[in-house]
Amino acid sequence: MRVIADLHIHSRYSRATSQQMTLGEIARFARIKGLNLVGTGDFTHPGWFKEIRETLAAESDTNLYRVATDAASPVRFMLTTEVCTIFDSRGSSKKVHHVILTPSMETAVQVNDSLKRYGDLAEDGRPILNMTAAQLVEEVVSVSAENMIFPAHAWTPWFSVFGAFSGFDSVEECYEDMTRHIYTLETGLSSDPSMNWRLSKLDKFALVSNSDCHSFWPWRIGREANVFELKELSYGEVVGAIRSRDVSRFKFTIETDPAYGKYHWTGHRNCSVSLSPQEAQKLGNVCPVCRRKLTKGVEQRVEELADRPVGFEPAGVPSFMRLLPLSEIIATVLGVDSLSTQAVWKLYNLLVGRFGDEYTVLIDASKDALVEVVDAAVADAIIRVREGSVRVVPGFDGVYGKLVLDLAAARAVEAPRGRVQQLNLADFW
Repeated sequence: MRVIADLHIHSRYSRATSQQMTLGEIARFARIKGLNLVGTGDFTHPGWFKEIRETLAAESDTNLYRVATDAASPVRFMLTTEVCTIFDSRGSSKKVHHVILTPSMETAVQVNDSLKRYGDLAEDGRPILNMTAAQLVEEVVSVSAENMIFPAHAWTPWFSVFGAFSGFDSVEECYEDMTRHIYTLETGLSSDPSMNWRLSKLDKFALVSNSDCHSFWPWRIGREANVFELKELSYGEVVGAIRSRDVSRFKFTIETDPAYGKYHWTGHRNCSVSLSPQEAQKLGNVCPVCRRKLTKGVEQRVEELADRPVGFEPAGVPSFMRLLPLSEIIATVLGVDSLSTQAVWKLYNLLVGRFGDEYTVLIDASKDALVEVVDAAVADAIIRVREGSVRVVPGFDGVYGKLVLDLAAARAVEAPRGRVQQLNLADFW
């Protein structure tokens, strides 16, 4: 069976997260998106864990869960959380986020009991723990060998294993002797497998992609995901496919164009300056407007650590597909800024109603079938995104990238020295 999984999300107990982010809403919008497996997020938070126990029912022999009051839903939940470790290493402060997967309520309780000694789990859905990354791994795997832990959004400038401001140059430097328990890393919105393949030292790790969403809206949940072909949907099958990097089971990841991510290029949000790695390096990573240090983007950070050329493709690893949220595509065609306007929702609901879910629209529906439902311009844009024949003005310093269907318009916003003036979608039309 085909399994599409988003294993890293957040609950309403995490900062900057929708207060409507409940398990019922997550399940409802996961189904609309086309996900059949989603992480609970935040099981370390006592308030959220209480809701998990009250709302979800165990699926027998799978170590997965479903909403107890909705037996007909195809969406299953895996117990997951994200934590932050802050510690000193080699004379500097390191801040790294990690995702933890666990197979049962019982093991989740034990993980929580172990980690509460290092920080206040009730303070935030993504708690801050005063322990090293290696200590964290040791605590988690000591609870159960079935637990999985991996670095979250591995390349973002802050709070990641390779972060430009507080990270490391290798997985081994971060996790030390506990690296033997790290089987995978999360690429994050601003990188994709092709960028990670440029580092030969990452060859032994599977690459997973998840949304890290803070709301249930379909342009957030499942914007990145993992696609499996499994004999059965179970915790063991999913984790086993990732650990083994078995391409017969772990088929591919769904990626946004990395330029869409908030930290793809180097830049300064307040100055509306966005620079390619080459241009940033020419300027000494100093903002040409305010003369302060630029926020180094993921592409530049990858370039610093890469030992392979652009375009290198290893053999025998899961592939990937670049997509963008359907709402983003529709909004761009309509020339509107908001993804939640009535006009966008109308076309979105028509397409999902006809094809069943968003992924089917984005991945499987033919152009002829699409134009039976929506205007040819929308159908054409969906196909162009699927085929990779669109342009994304790169995101930078916390600003999302912008999809541009008119390639001439995309070139028009680029100044001669690589600086990009970031505009609203309406400004491109």
